[in-house]
Amino acid sequence: MKNKMKQYIIILIILCVAVSCNRDEVFEREQYKNVFALISGTDNVSDWLHDLRKSESEGYVSASMGGSNPSKSDVRVSLVEDLKLIDNYNTTAFDVNTSRFIKPLPVDKYTISAYNFTIPAGFVKASIPVKIRPEGLSPDSSYFIALKVDTYSAYEVNPEKDYVLYRVRTKNWWSVQGGTAYTQRGDRVPAGTTNNPMQVFGSKRLYPLTAKSVRVLAGTELNDNSNSEVFRRRSMILDIGDDNKITIRPFSDRIVINQVDGDEDFPNVVLLNNDRFKYYKTFLLCYTYTHSDGVSYLMREELRTEYVPDTKDPRFLTQ
Repeated sequence: MKNKMKQYIIILIILCVAVSCNRDEVFEREQYKNVFALISGTDNVSDWLHDLRKSESEGYVSASMGGSNPSKSDVRVSLVEDLKLIDNYNTTAFDVNTSRFIKPLPVDKYTISAYNFTIPAGFVKASIPVKIRPEGLSPDSSYFIALKVDTYSAYEVNPEKDYVLYRVRTKNWWSVQGGTAYTQRGDRVPAGTTNNPMQVFGSKRLYPLTAKSVRVLAGTELNDNSNSEVFRRRSMILDIGDDNKITIRPFSDRIVINQVDGDEDFPNVVLLNNDRFKYYKTFLLCYTYTHSDGVSYLMREELRTEYVPDTKDPRFLTQ
């Protein structure tokens, strides 16, 4: 009886060791196996900033290979566009708030020459170029190119990173999509008078429209938290010439804007200046506008934002 009990115990120990070894082997395979993924940030979004001063610029969709050991085989990957990914993102992020929905990038605004790439054996990364033509994109909209893995030749794809939402954002020299903050100072008086000007201090955001134009709120009546449609109706466009002179015009037909030239302190120019410590991009503006209360005002304002010089920027070098 005792001998049989010992035999049972030995068999049980052998079975436990075998199971344990098998689990260790599975764990080790999982830990060291090669898995690739499309590179992106939160919610599978990959942000790319494209300069309106260039008719076409390039970004990339990239993939990375993970695993403790180098891969031994090439991985040939094919991508495909899928608009449903944008629909899913909008529903999850914004529910029924359709005014905030991200749009598919219009097909005439980009070129992807090849939807296939190869991660060579032993390598950890591969990319495909995405050429973007940003002129004409709205500063009030965000745009996606939605790409997902269609087929692949070896190993595994991370199921949580098997697609990417390439987001196109725009900029010019004075502002970035989403708005660049400028401090505001100046004064305002009813048009046609010079009595008791009201001192103005605050901040405004400039939005890129084209390579040489930005949009900004006129006067002082609203702020960036106002209803977006109202905000656009009460805005103006600043066109910047090669000589840094400004032309001011209304953004919509819902507001009357008239440029006033000849003011020595606010001569409708944009400058790159410094106070011996920091550099600033500075707009000096003078104009009249019609407030929503129906009264016309003369506005004299300085808009200024700090600039960290990029010595490779030809505009900086010519100042």
